[in-house]
Amino acid sequence: MPQGGIDKKEEPREAALRELREEIGTDRAEIVAESGLWRPYDLPAELRGVLWGGRFRGQTQKWFLLRFTGRDSDIDIATEHPEFLEWKWVEIAEVPRLIVPFKRRIYEDVVAEFAPIIERSLKRKR
Repeated sequence: MPQGGIDKKEEPREAALRELREEIGTDRAEIVAESGLWRPYDLPAELRGVLWGGRFRGQTQKWFLLRFTGRDSDIDIATEHPEFLEWKWVEIAEVPRLIVPFKRRIYEDVVAEFAPIIERSLKRKR
């Protein structure tokens, strides 16, 4: 799940597509929905002072549901500053099980918010 900071004078939607491009080598996607909430999390005590050069203790995130409009071959995680070792497509319900425990609750909440939109989209395609 690509994610990152918002640059000065950048809108969250712009940042989402920029982060996508920076982290997976493509921005071939369209924004389908935007989370109604900003979701905060704190790093566990053992990671504070270690991650992000010790400058931050957590993040507050705005989430977006995107529809990928490219091909699998457009995805290239060997970016200038790689953040992923591998990638794969998974069902939305599986996503929270794949994330580190301290972020799991946020992922469960995001999945719960976006799952109905995904279901409606899938029904229209049938």
